[in-house]
Amino acid sequence: MEPLIVAHSGSDAARAIVPLVIMLALLFGFMVTVIKALICCKIFAKAGYCWAFGLLMLVPIADIIMAFILAFGDWPVQREVRLLRQQPKPYK
Repeated sequence: MEPLIVAHSGSDAARAIVPLVIMLALLFGFMVTVIKALICCKIFAKAGYCWAFGLLMLVPIADIIMAFILAFGDWPVQREVRLLRQQPKPYK
């Protein structure tokens, strides 16, 4: 019986690079996700909400709802400023 010869379509170097590229893409995606979470947490904290609401921006449907809350909701910081402006000013 003669040995079966199999033709290789790619080189060994190309087969070694593919897992490396996949790992780098996953690492890049993870870094982008962490940076997005940090930015969203900071935005919610500055708006007067609990910073943990920023983590909801990573959940697919909740991110749309939280964006609407940020855009059209009454921020706690705005409420506080409005209440402070309504207080009577002391006379000098």
